[in-house]
Amino acid sequence: MTLLAKDIAMLVSGKLKGDGSREIHSIKGLETAQPGNLSFLVKQKHQEQFESSKASVFVVANDIDYKQSDFQTFIEVDNVMAAVQLISEHFAGQAIPKEATISSLSQLASSVRCGEHVRIDAYTIVQDQVSIGTGTTIGSQVHIGDHVSIGDHCIIYPGVKIYAHAVIGDHVIIHSNAVIGSDGFGFHFDGNRFKKIHHTGNVVIEDFVEIGSNTVIDRAAFDTTIIREGTKLDNLIQVAHNVDIGKHNVIAAQTGISGSVDIGNGCQIGGQVGIAGHLTIADGTEIQAKSGVPSSITEPNQKWYGYPVLKFRDYLRSYALFKKLPKLINELNSLKKEVKNLNQKND
Repeated sequence: MTLLAKDIAMLVSGKLKGDGSREIHSIKGLETAQPGNLSFLVKQKHQEQFESSKASVFVVANDIDYKQSDFQTFIEVDNVMAAVQLISEHFAGQAIPKEATISSLSQLASSVRCGEHVRIDAYTIVQDQVSIGTGTTIGSQVHIGDHVSIGDHCIIYPGVKIYAHAVIGDHVIIHSNAVIGSDGFGFHFDGNRFKKIHHTGNVVIEDFVEIGSNTVIDRAAFDTTIIREGTKLDNLIQVAHNVDIGKHNVIAAQTGISGSVDIGNGCQIGGQVGIAGHLTIADGTEIQAKSGVPSSITEPNQKWYGYPVLKFRDYLRSYALFKKLPKLINELNSLKKEVKNLNQKND
């Protein structure tokens, strides 16, 4: 696919500086870009990489100072990453299969209901009473259990497993080898052995959610595990039974969310965060990577860090002191020695 610089500028409502007829074939980072590529400058601190970049067209923030070379074209915008998102969507849209075909090597129950322009690839199994919405693409070797509902314009990548009774909204993306609706980790010890508590609930995934590869979302014990509108889950995340994740959250890889956690809206959770069970996380919470959350966070729009978590600034102050501990111990021991010597002299 090829786009002209002037068309890109129009797409992102940017101000074009330079040759608008330059052809762009793909987006690359500053250091790897070559002629025919578009790159972007978000912050002034990347000026050195920017000046040596070979990209033909740059998207730049309109408040950044830069020098323009003869062979370069610039598109100035208010928000660089918003512009890059639009451009990437335009390029990626051409790569999504458009042909609506159901492979003869797939296996669909007679009760399956498909909307228009549905694509289902080879070796996918779709069981009884499943509904699949218009424009949805389902890759190969996907398993979809009984009574699953999948909305319009979804992309289910190869190897995804969706257990029975899951409800998936519109414009949902589920990446390879994710598992939706497996049993939660629920057992009762009867004094002799652990006995399984059978999970009869389901999973609901609302519109515009994206779920990364190898992420697992457990079905609720008796009610619903729910991922609400616009939330994005990275790869390798564990979401336990009866969790409720609010709208427009982003959660990074290797995070583990224990059962019955209620996460608000607009939260940002870093990688390898652990959240204990039956907690509430307030709206707008930001949790830094590798933090542990043992109790509820009730104050909205706060940053947290540490294991267990502290407010972000409190953690930074504490860590600054922690780094000084060896020196402080030496000073304390010296003072103790001086006090001891003084006491001996006074005796």
